[in-house]
Amino acid sequence: MFPYPSGMLHMGHVRVYAISDTIQRFRRMKGYNVLHPMGWDAFGLPAENAAIERGIHPAEWTKKNIAEVTTCDPEYYRWTQYIFLELYNAGLAYQKEAVVNWDPVDQTVLANEQVDPEGKSWRSGALVERKKLKQWFFKDLLKDIDRLENWPERVKQMQRNWIGKSKGTELLFNITSTNSMEPIKVFTSRPDTIFGVQYLVLAPEHPLIKKEILPAEHAENVLEFVEGLKKKQNMDAAEESKKGVFTGMYAQNPFTKEDIPVYVAPYVLSDYGTGAVMGVPAHDKRDFEFCQVNKVVQDIRYVVEPCIKPVDEPLDKSTPFTSEGILTELSGPYKGLKSKEAAKAILKEAQKMGVGRPATQFRLRDWLLSRQRYWGAPIPIIHCPACNVVPVPKEDLPVSLPLDVEFSGKGHSPLARKKDWVNCKCPKCQGPAKRETDTMDTFVDSSWYFMRYTDPKNTSLPFDPAKASALLPVDTYIGGVEHAILHLLYSRFISKVLLKQGAYQQSPETKPGNGEPFNILLTQVTIDQLNPKIIETGETPVITFEKMSKSKYNGVDPVAVTEECGVDPTRLHILYKAPPSEVLEWDDTSIVGMQRWLAKVLKLSQSTPKITEPLPLIKDMSKEEKELYRITNQTIKQVTDNMSTTYSFNTVISDLIKLSNSISASPITTSLPVYGHAVQSLVKMMAPMVPSTSEECWEYVGNQENSVFQQAWPSFHAEALEKDDLTCVIQINGKTRLNLTIPKEISNDINEIEKRVRESEAGQKWLAEKTIRKRILAKKGELVNFVVV
Repeated sequence: MFPYPSGMLHMGHVRVYAISDTIQRFRRMKGYNVLHPMGWDAFGLPAENAAIERGIHPAEWTKKNIAEVTTCDPEYYRWTQYIFLELYNAGLAYQKEAVVNWDPVDQTVLANEQVDPEGKSWRSGALVERKKLKQWFFKDLLKDIDRLENWPERVKQMQRNWIGKSKGTELLFNITSTNSMEPIKVFTSRPDTIFGVQYLVLAPEHPLIKKEILPAEHAENVLEFVEGLKKKQNMDAAEESKKGVFTGMYAQNPFTKEDIPVYVAPYVLSDYGTGAVMGVPAHDKRDFEFCQVNKVVQDIRYVVEPCIKPVDEPLDKSTPFTSEGILTELSGPYKGLKSKEAAKAILKEAQKMGVGRPATQFRLRDWLLSRQRYWGAPIPIIHCPACNVVPVPKEDLPVSLPLDVEFSGKGHSPLARKKDWVNCKCPKCQGPAKRETDTMDTFVDSSWYFMRYTDPKNTSLPFDPAKASALLPVDTYIGGVEHAILHLLYSRFISKVLLKQGAYQQSPETKPGNGEPFNILLTQVTIDQLNPKIIETGETPVITFEKMSKSKYNGVDPVAVTEECGVDPTRLHILYKAPPSEVLEWDDTSIVGMQRWLAKVLKLSQSTPKITEPLPLIKDMSKEEKELYRITNQTIKQVTDNMSTTYSFNTVISDLIKLSNSISASPITTSLPVYGHAVQSLVKMMAPMVPSTSEECWEYVGNQENSVFQQAWPSFHAEALEKDDLTCVIQINGKTRLNLTIPKEISNDINEIEKRVRESEAGQKWLAEKTIRKRILAKKGELVNFVVV
């Protein structure tokens, strides 16, 4: 995944790039044609913050950190703007009012992850407000999660939960307190509970929550309540307490014809569903609590009961019954129907009455991409008094970000204040117009960069369709699990849309297909710092764990570690400490173990002559040669499997350490081809993880002067994996009593095995002169059970 040059590197960066570098080196040695590119996600708030802290322009700071495909380069974001226009022309980019997190100091929209748990802005520290602004969106974020066979299941589940698909019914509730308004639309996944609807709740931003619409005697109280919710901190507290306010309005339940009160509360979201929900206190925990806190109704109506309950035992009405069941007599003509049957019948009747229709709802909202900040790709839109919204002609791209601006990070974006940039001519009527001053969320830049890698120098298109079709999807995508939702979801969206637009093609046999951008997804989790210092005293605390992070300034400096310990030992250590899928607790005290092992392998290589003779046939090898050759082939098989599929580098390193120990302990002479083959195989298998040390070792043991990375990856021979001797587990009456080493050729000869057991000291103890009633030979001679009396 893209690095982000917003601050100094830490060991988390070393981990992810050591993993990707190891895999690509392994694949090259396996004979693959590998594209292992590097680029930079260079726009965005963190990069802007880093520049502010250093008192320099974001362009200057960012350029100092990067040197390849770069999102803040006009030649890159020209194509980000191009893709925006493609989506706009396809009806997938649009502008509407939306409730956003608003930083009143920096005067910008914040993503949810840029607001801390106390409701304060990540950068300014100001209390974040909830504000309605006209924003740009991408719509219809697409799915197909179940097709992702080679993605971690937890990542797929995170995306499923984020999208949150729900099938149900949209119902209309006519407002009875006035005749001049449209009905309130409500989405519900439980139409079977319609007879239990005793109130409605609106989102604070619902169109009905306006002074001119609300009943006069309630308007002031309602608007004061809603104003207090603009602080995200207070909004969270209000939601926790289930507090709401009666609007003074009433709506009619379309089935009971009862007038029910309409409330407003923060737990209802304006951009999810219709911004209004049914209040069914008898059958929803949240509604039950809301009803009690706000004293909405006295008599809660239970319209569904369990399918199976004791005869004559009344339903427990101290808690809501939230499961499906059988409708009670309070459900009128639907009494006795099961919930699923009732839901279908009620939907059918609602359609006949003109008050309902089937609907599918997604919790996932459209992608809000507007940012009221400077350091981002300008949105290529012009606002004309006569022509309204006009896209910038593609031939006029890029809309370049002006660099001669006053930049402090406070207040309005410098773009809005740069009149000579904002004021322009309308492309349609040539009249005076103004540029859009919002910039794009940096996720837009990073949602398609992997496609640009297929054709990075193209000056007429984002990428050549033929080149992209030949190389996409990405075979293996490696990065932090913290990007499991937003970045990966947006990448999937852009990839699928561009496939539909014909920007590239995927062959029918492509896995996962259907425009999915990444075949195998390898996610690594965070590194926790284990050995921080107390700044004031310089002492080490007893124990502490904290995620390494740019925003927390707690990352260990890789330069300092590698200068002290060496690059290869650092890489090896970070790969050995934990598999990519597990948290790595950083502790540099144990790097010394990796240093010692690499020194041992180097010494082993220096004392090993280069192979001058071919390997003998297995049948011609001595017993000791066969054993070393077997261990070497067994290691090659295990390491190849782990490097190809599980990516368990800690296991790979452990296997290589065992092989080096076996080589050192082997009694055969170092000049024999089997010995040299073992050392050569060890050096080749080390190479992807420790390239520098392996190159040095290869100079001693390699038969060619070429780099170790120009050698083929070692292959194993199945016949070499078989042992001459087997360890046979001997059981007496089903209990293990001894292990016996036997030649492989007698492994199926139960008579010979019994003879050798009786001849052994332990066998004499357990068998002696006892009569054997039954002999059981299992696992190809590796297990024998004697049943005796």
